[in-house]
Amino acid sequence: QVQLVESGGGLVQPGGSLRLSCAASGFTFTMYAMSWVRQAPGKGLEWVSDINSGGGSTYYADSVKGRFTISRDNAKNTLYLQMNSLKPEDTAVYYCAKDTRYFGGPGPIYDYWGQGTQVTVSS
Repeated sequence: QVQLVESGGGLVQPGGSLRLSCAASGFTFTMYAMSWVRQAPGKGLEWVSDINSGGGSTYYADSVKGRFTISRDNAKNTLYLQMNSLKPEDTAVYYCAKDTRYFGGPGPIYDYWGQGTQVTVSS
């Protein structure tokens, strides 16, 4: 069965960095675009970033552009999110999600989600 397992969250001071990972299994990872989506306390889901199946095209929300970098290692079936210059407003549970499409960009359609990893940015 499809599994998406996030890791790498934690507590970090403002201005710090974290690298999230999402280990994928149960499907052909190289065939699908992948995304990171977050949910801040008391708020709805917010799309953060996605990447196409080959890794050559990436997309970011304006709120994280220039600070976050999405990448994937198709040999390891793993998705990453490098987060730099973290702000308190980045505090959220971060989920990786599998798109049903091979290309990324607007209008993702997700069929599987991970369990999420907590990121807390606080001094």
